[in-house]
Amino acid sequence: MTGVNPLALCVAAVLYSLPLLTSVDIVSAGAALGIWLVLFTALGITPATIVKRTWPLLLAAPLSGLSMLLYAEPGGTVHLTWWLVTVSDNSIELALAITVRVLAIGVPTLVALVGIDPTRLADALAQIARLPARFVLGALAAVRLAGVLAADHRSLAQARRARGLSDTRSPAGGLALAFALLVTAMRRGTMLATAMEARAFGSGERTWARESRLTRRDAVVVAAALGVALAAVGLALATGTFRLVGSGGGA
Repeated sequence: MTGVNPLALCVAAVLYSLPLLTSVDIVSAGAALGIWLVLFTALGITPATIVKRTWPLLLAAPLSGLSMLLYAEPGGTVHLTWWLVTVSDNSIELALAITVRVLAIGVPTLVALVGIDPTRLADALAQIARLPARFVLGALAAVRLAGVLAADHRSLAQARRARGLSDTRSPAGGLALAFALLVTAMRRGTMLATAMEARAFGSGERTWARESRLTRRDAVVVAAALGVALAAVGLALATGTFRLVGSGGGA
């Protein structure tokens, strides 16, 4: 994915997700997820890399299925009823479909987008998408400073503990630390804005050190993402399992 334009990856993620969001069935989701796993393997992306980039999603997906399992509209045979909880054939089917669908949409998206160079993305947004340079450069600066903010948080917490001011794990200590972090961030933002203004960022036409362009490879990636989504939805329609979002039954 390193040779693909970041803007093309973002467009591919959107075009891939939209068709899959129209249905709640396990066939289209399972087919899409299976195709991507095969493609990732062919591209040399190891299972360890996939897990490393998507582990929060792997933990969250079963939770989304669990809520559907317990509280979905009953249908078919009812297996368990307790207060507001009803587990039926319909809720089990929906829980499996939702879990697999979250993985089918999230796993390829995270694998493709995690690790994108913010500078390359900013170049693409400004040069190709023609977004305002001031907005793009401000967003880039914010992303670049996210790591600095985390380091400031650690430094402030250690400094407060060393001075015996308060326990940062308590509500009062947490609020005091948050306020100090906010002041530090505002001071750094003011200094950065002044420096960017002095260098004429966002005023008039500007040149770019790196040219961002779309290539045939980018078109192939976008077409492949859309093709996988349409093929998966088409398979669900062919097998009669397509279930439009919001409908009570299959198509």
